[in-house]
Amino acid sequence: MSSLLDRRPAPAAARPRPDLPRRRTRVLELPEARWALAALALFLLALPPYLLGAPAWLWGTLFAAVYVTGGWEPGLEGCRALRNRTLDVDLLMILAALGAAAIGQVLDGALLIVIFATSGALEAVATARTADSVRALLALSPTTATRLLPDGTEESVEAARLEVGDTILVRPGERVGADGRVLDGAGDVDQATITGEPLPVAKQAGDEVFAGTLNGTGALRVRVGRAPADSVIARIVRMVEEASATKAPTQLFIERIEQRYSVGMVIATLAVFGVPLAFGEALQPALLRAMTFMIVASPCAVVLSTMPPLLSAIANAGRHGVLVKSAVVMERLGRTDTVAFDKTGTLTEGSPRVTDLRPLPGSGLDEEGLLALAAAAEHPSEHALARAVVGAARERSPAPGPAARFTSTPARGEGHGRRPHRPGRLPSRLLPEGAHAARAAVRELEDAGRTAVVVLCDGEPAGVLGIADRLRPDAPAAVAALTRLTGRTPVLLTGDNERAARHLAAEVGITDVRAGLLPQDKVTAVREWEREGRRVLVVGDGVNDAPALAAAHAGIAMGGAGSDLALETADGVAVRDELATLPAVVGLSRTARRLVVQNLCIAGVFITALVAWDLIGTLPLPLGVAGHEGSTVIVGLNGLRLLRESAWTGPAEATA
Repeated sequence: MSSLLDRRPAPAAARPRPDLPRRRTRVLELPEARWALAALALFLLALPPYLLGAPAWLWGTLFAAVYVTGGWEPGLEGCRALRNRTLDVDLLMILAALGAAAIGQVLDGALLIVIFATSGALEAVATARTADSVRALLALSPTTATRLLPDGTEESVEAARLEVGDTILVRPGERVGADGRVLDGAGDVDQATITGEPLPVAKQAGDEVFAGTLNGTGALRVRVGRAPADSVIARIVRMVEEASATKAPTQLFIERIEQRYSVGMVIATLAVFGVPLAFGEALQPALLRAMTFMIVASPCAVVLSTMPPLLSAIANAGRHGVLVKSAVVMERLGRTDTVAFDKTGTLTEGSPRVTDLRPLPGSGLDEEGLLALAAAAEHPSEHALARAVVGAARERSPAPGPAARFTSTPARGEGHGRRPHRPGRLPSRLLPEGAHAARAAVRELEDAGRTAVVVLCDGEPAGVLGIADRLRPDAPAAVAALTRLTGRTPVLLTGDNERAARHLAAEVGITDVRAGLLPQDKVTAVREWEREGRRVLVVGDGVNDAPALAAAHAGIAMGGAGSDLALETADGVAVRDELATLPAVVGLSRTARRLVVQNLCIAGVFITALVAWDLIGTLPLPLGVAGHEGSTVIVGLNGLRLLRESAWTGPAEATA
């Protein structure tokens, strides 16, 4: 493929726009976060006097405040669910905490309250940040556009008022105001926000452009083809909102059994109390037996069977550079069986680099001379490929001197400087007749998925440069590890062209390649797999990946180069852009799920044994409390095993 090289006033266009300031919800603006923080602070205040044997009124008052601040909101939600004739985990948590307090185990109950309040706050923060990012995405579309009237005059109008058939003028450095086709003019348009392509794309008469993309050097006259509400960028916003709203809520394992357990425990407690009374037993023994039953059958150990392993896995992943946003996400990651990668910025580093230097016979240049010559012509330009050439030259030698009287030709990729050799660059289609060696070098580089740049000296080809987006070093190993882990080779979903996509896929071991996709096409692919019963993990970094990240069973964004929308929409973030962490975190999630099952078995054995003892014989209350608390401690310690460094495995060990 040939890419076009022009000057582009990116710094001015990249400055934040004053009419649409960035607004992020602060954590403490959320009531869930404030109540959770208050509960945690009160718990930490109550802990020292409780452990040091201070008067009960002191630590008792503080623990009571923990119960109120952290428990009123989930308690209210539980009561609302009860009005709808359902019992949920919120009400179970309150009952378990109150039951623990009733028998003097106020510390255990308060800890349970703090855990649930913190979990609810994290979920509220994630939801708010996603909404912030969706609003920020609208800033990519300009609020105004320059409309050309039939008499040739210009008027500035709100972009939302543009209609199909209008003609707009897009000057250098401006964002395109609406989807449409170029009527006149030529320029390079950076449309990475829409397609994910790493390099600006040449646009001339007849080519399609998208709202929100950035025009480089050269003015464009564009006929509006879609109403602003139907533009690609507007559809991305709607897809993210709809996918986030309609995504089936995945529940933790304990939440999936909470209804039957809750109803069964309530009915059984009433039966244990009422049946003996009906047969003439005294009130006090019946009440004591029922209270003991409620304690030993309470879901403390069951609830804590789930949270410690998942929270420990989240903490371990965070230490190794993967931010997992909730316990639900950590559970979902282990269930994925299909992985879909974006290309640019995900499997690659997202910035073009010089990969090949091909001096032509007869030019009298070696690789160093060819690169220095090209860098001299590119030095004044701000084009992405120009920066790659100048950067490569600086790595090999001192900074190149600029060409005198530099000019560039928009959408033709030509740049000229008046130096002794008059270097220049142009796409292969503009090569002079008879330049067979240059054409052969261009074909070879383009077949290898490179962007070919021809360097001219006095109008004659002197050499060809190959430029490509560099593959991340750990990409092949990560793809291989995920293949072993899920049983399926990952899929490549990209907006880049077919040839570049297939070349990169071959390098990393991916065989299923879907190229040239718009954001809605990626969502369609994900939903097709979901309908087939697959659980898809999407890994991406750009605005164009956000709808697929939201629609997938789980989504992970690349933290270094990721857009704000992708980072907030995704369920997790690879903070250091290390692909090797992906199979490791999936493996960690599967280990956490196994520990959850182990804990539930342990809790079930204890509950069954203690309940049977209480019903068949006479279980002393202190022994019931000891057995109940012992099971809670065991499952808690078992879950904390995932905090160990050895629980985190590399790509090779993750599949074991």
